[in-house]
Amino acid sequence: MTPTVHTWPILETARTQVLEQGIGLTEDQLVEVLQLPDEALPQALELAHQVRLRHCGEDVEVEGIVSIKTGGCPEDCHFCSQSGLFDSPVRGVWLDIPELVKAAKETAATGATEFCIVAAVRGPDIKLMNQVKFAIGRINEEVDINIACSLGMLTQQQVDQLAGWGVHRYNHNLETARSFFPQVVTTHTYEERLETCAMVKAAGMELCCGALLGMGESLHQRAELAAQLAALEPHEVPLNFLNPRPGTPLENQGLMDGKDALRAIAAFRLAMPRTVLRYAGGRELTLGDLGTREGLLGGINAVIVGNYLTTLGRPATADLSLLVDLNMPIRELQKTL
Repeated sequence: MTPTVHTWPILETARTQVLEQGIGLTEDQLVEVLQLPDEALPQALELAHQVRLRHCGEDVEVEGIVSIKTGGCPEDCHFCSQSGLFDSPVRGVWLDIPELVKAAKETAATGATEFCIVAAVRGPDIKLMNQVKFAIGRINEEVDINIACSLGMLTQQQVDQLAGWGVHRYNHNLETARSFFPQVVTTHTYEERLETCAMVKAAGMELCCGALLGMGESLHQRAELAAQLAALEPHEVPLNFLNPRPGTPLENQGLMDGKDALRAIAAFRLAMPRTVLRYAGGRELTLGDLGTREGLLGGINAVIVGNYLTTLGRPATADLSLLVDLNMPIRELQKTL
């Protein structure tokens, strides 16, 4: 006799609404996904994977990141060791242009199609903008790779300059839900982040706007964030999981439960069926090797390879080998601008 397979109403709803119709789940529906019991998790991940394949295709986008300016940031993001306001071990360092070009070449050699230049600042000054301009020019001369930037909050003039220099994608994370944001950042507002995101989209650059989960937010606030990101319609959403850093206000927060992280991956995919959903920081500790594999079979379709800004990632070879094992092709480089 064949055993009965239990089904959950929210997953049946998602199968019709998201998989078949391509309509993301609402905030209330996402809460139901995040509250699913552990025994429902394999079905949720399988459905999220089917959604990814149908609405995004089978390719996986690989990206490398490097910091042009590390540490000394004047903002007080409670999770970040690059803040100059906390007693953390990260100190201010600038990276010169030859080092950036070298990093871009190494990134391209892994098969990555995107290289992101990051700076720990509230927003770029003239010195930083000039350095970014020269770096973009040199990288384009020597490396065939899309260039992205993450330089904090921008003015309209800076947005126009970056677009004019050929920046393919701009990263500016919401990080957490509007209702939780004041508990993790007080030196700028949620609305200021949204303003930069809106200008980036209006200028024709792709918007990369991500989340950092595990900072003490509730399940309802995770659903709120997923819905707010879906409303923003970014091209890409990096999913980060808190890696508590010494000297920051969240150093004792602890790691997010791995199954909760997988539930969140499925929920974010069901909220945004057509968005690039990228593995980013903290997954090594939160999910480990097995969880990383499960996430790639549960809605993820992009990865950052190598190290992050202030923490170590998985070796690029480990991620690339895993993609080969899962028969997931790496997206070929396409210049879109």
